Amino acid sequence: MVILSLAVMGCTTTQKGAATGGLAGATLGGIIGHQSGDGVAGAAIGGAVGTAAGMIVGDKLEKKFCPEGGEVYTEDIKFCPKHGVELKIRDR
Repeated sequence: MVILSLAVMGCTTTQKGAATGGLAGATLGGIIGHQSGDGVAGAAIGGAVGTAAGMIVGDKLEKKFCPEGGEVYTEDIKFCPKHGVELKIRDR
């Protein structure tokens, strides 16, 4: 878990969601697949589904962007940490 935490520290919310969802999906898929006789296939399917779901959830959390640099942030951040300007709400 420490390695995963360090690996995703500089990632966007979408990337963090994908990594977390993929890991959780692979773990659960492996457990469920093991119960039905094919843990590897279960882990592969669970990892793929978890990654996709994590990306979708992570992308939905990124609501604001910096008008100067274009960086995207979650809705709880009010000012761009890099440029100091107020963030704008992102249109979908």
